[in-house]
Amino acid sequence: MGFRFPQLPGPCVIEFSAPQQQLLTQHGLLLPLMKGVILGNAVSSINLSDEERNEALKTWSQRQGIKSEEELIAFCQQNLLSIEAARYQAEMPVRVERYALEEFSHRAEQRFLQRKAELDQVVYSLIRSRDRGLAQELYLRISEGEATFAELAAEHSEGDEKSRNGIVGPAPLNKSHPRVTELLRSGQPKQLFAPIFIDPWWLIVRLEDLKPAIFNDAMKLEMCRDLFQESVNDQLRQQINAVQQAPQAVG
Repeated sequence: MGFRFPQLPGPCVIEFSAPQQQLLTQHGLLLPLMKGVILGNAVSSINLSDEERNEALKTWSQRQGIKSEEELIAFCQQNLLSIEAARYQAEMPVRVERYALEEFSHRAEQRFLQRKAELDQVVYSLIRSRDRGLAQELYLRISEGEATFAELAAEHSEGDEKSRNGIVGPAPLNKSHPRVTELLRSGQPKQLFAPIFIDPWWLIVRLEDLKPAIFNDAMKLEMCRDLFQESVNDQLRQQINAVQQAPQAVG
């Protein structure tokens, strides 16, 4: 008994016998292989020039610590790779980037706007205390310059930030509590906010730095990759469902 990937795009069809399927599943390799096939088929239409192919292989080789053609041949032999298989691995990032830009550029800015809250990065200082009176006292000491935020956070804060002198981040802006996010988004660097209560804590917050995400070429590429990965994952789920529902073939 065995199975094949049904309805994969492109010419590639992979078939496994039941023992092969069991072995791949046992070692956690079946799903990565299925995903790799989907990814490879998607970008198979991307053509690279000889110069681009050679540059991709050069970059890949450098990452593997390969410095010569002889070392490349030895590496391939040791890892049971053909030169063409090495080229395939080397070219994949280039093909993925090209395909993602070609197929998803028209949706990149919309995805950026959807994800902007998590792409904006913030650094802030935080002191947490269950004691309202202490929180007010610490706030006044900081605002009047009697002590630094870092000193008081290290001494008095009751959260994990205590070990970091009160510093939180860089972190996505929307990972904070909504009320803290609202303060940080409206504040200016080095602005100190009066204590606010978020059960069970009294929080003293100071904005250190806010870096709004910008939709530039690098961000456009990141969003295109994000959309491509989402597409691959959708296809993988469809393939999993198809494999689970398909009758097994005799092998």
